[in-house]
Amino acid sequence: MTQPAEHDLVLVVDFGAQYAQLIARRVREARVYSEIVPHTMPVADMLARNPKAIILSGGPSSVYAEGAPGIDTAVFTAGVPVFGMCYGFQLMAKGLGGEVAHTGAREYGRTPVAVTEPGTLLAGIPGEHKVWMSHGDSVAQAPEGFTVLASTDVTPVAAFEDVGRGLAGVQWHPEVLHSEHGQKVLEHFLHHIAGARQTWTMLNIAEEQIERVREQIGDRGLAICGLSGGVDSAVAAAIVQRAIGDRLHCVFVDHGLLREGEAEQVERDFVAATGVNLHVYDARETFLAALAGVTDPEEKRKIIGREFIRAFEAAEVQVLGEAAEQGEKVGFLVQGTLYPDVVESGGGAGTSNIKSHHNVGGLPEDLEFALVEPLRTLFKDEVRLVGEQLGLPAEMVWRQPFPGPGLGIRIIGEVTADRLDILRRADAIARQELTRAGLDRDIWQMPVVLLADVRSVGVQGDGRTYGHPVVIRPVTSEDAMTADWARLPYEVMERISTRITNEVEEINRVTLDITSKPPGTIEWE
Repeated sequence: MTQPAEHDLVLVVDFGAQYAQLIARRVREARVYSEIVPHTMPVADMLARNPKAIILSGGPSSVYAEGAPGIDTAVFTAGVPVFGMCYGFQLMAKGLGGEVAHTGAREYGRTPVAVTEPGTLLAGIPGEHKVWMSHGDSVAQAPEGFTVLASTDVTPVAAFEDVGRGLAGVQWHPEVLHSEHGQKVLEHFLHHIAGARQTWTMLNIAEEQIERVREQIGDRGLAICGLSGGVDSAVAAAIVQRAIGDRLHCVFVDHGLLREGEAEQVERDFVAATGVNLHVYDARETFLAALAGVTDPEEKRKIIGREFIRAFEAAEVQVLGEAAEQGEKVGFLVQGTLYPDVVESGGGAGTSNIKSHHNVGGLPEDLEFALVEPLRTLFKDEVRLVGEQLGLPAEMVWRQPFPGPGLGIRIIGEVTADRLDILRRADAIARQELTRAGLDRDIWQMPVVLLADVRSVGVQGDGRTYGHPVVIRPVTSEDAMTADWARLPYEVMERISTRITNEVEEINRVTLDITSKPPGTIEWE
């Protein structure tokens, strides 16, 4: 993966830390470009990337454990500034001749730290503050030439620096929000010890990506992009459209499983904001027919996935056919791949060509597209900010994550047109009230689930009702790997419940899911 031009690069070396991606994001928040590399990458390869600085992440191992991940000590003597966090801090101490001891004293969670000598790293930070610790071993003695900056009750060396050599480290996790002043500590290293330039801003990211796409596709190339209604595909398409104009063809498959207003938003608002060349493929009847009588969640997912591929391929056939009639060939496929996708699939090399899975429509099986991935270097929050820069509608940019199978897996039981209508109305009310309370950016997502196969007794007016329950599931999360249930204010929950039971006559009971993930997934199916 090549770094964007004109930016200093910081490499975050991942030693199996839970938070490697978070460290990379915090570096970018300090307006410095960062990428994650595995600890197995040879130091010579890291140095060949010409990094401005290298950060060694935390990790679950002891530096003395057999088979524990290590790093060539050449990293500390190459003249490139290095910052160690937690496990990375201990690797630096051990690798340069300090002493790391297995004292038996462990520190986990919020821990008071005392700053004994601020130096450059801890300048302007309170002498007593709380940080997030997670370690069993401790640095008992700093390497020669280092100044000890801080300690805790059980850790004599909790932070150190050798500014002359550009080396520094802390025993705690400055990247997590539980560490007070953590971002400031990281910025002191990046800006004052490593001298990294603060050039990574959303303004220039959008312009750079547009220029790169223009170079990749050229003056005559045609591209196709599938829009889902989500922010990733929308921002990717907006960037490519800015680069090549009407030579981009966007395909939107309306499968009838989106939430209220979302199909119209893509058709109307997105086109208005970008001027994109949009092909809408109406497959609502096809999807409903394929889902008729199906209640098993996995079967639903398989059917929806299969039908979506077929519908997208049929739409592609139309677009490619129109281009072929004019003697053109669509050679590029735009995808909204994000940086976490790249990291989680094993790194930054990526594939330059993919085979499009055309099993229907009469296209050749070996039809190949070159991939265009304008978001490949970005995290989700950065994608949203780029979307704002490009003038996309706020409702689209800040849309909650939404599963590919849509409302099809938020109906427990058979998916029918009537049940989709009921769920859409209830979901719209819940989202309106969340927006009204100003909570859209605090809540990761809030699925509304229709228990269509359950009926419960209720009373409205003077009569008994026998309606469906719905479940609201508000969750908070940074990465969707783990999630906690969101503590919505009682008055917000009351408004949601009252409005749904008043305005959606088929629903007479609103319940709240207060399960974290794990053990429960975010979606019910």
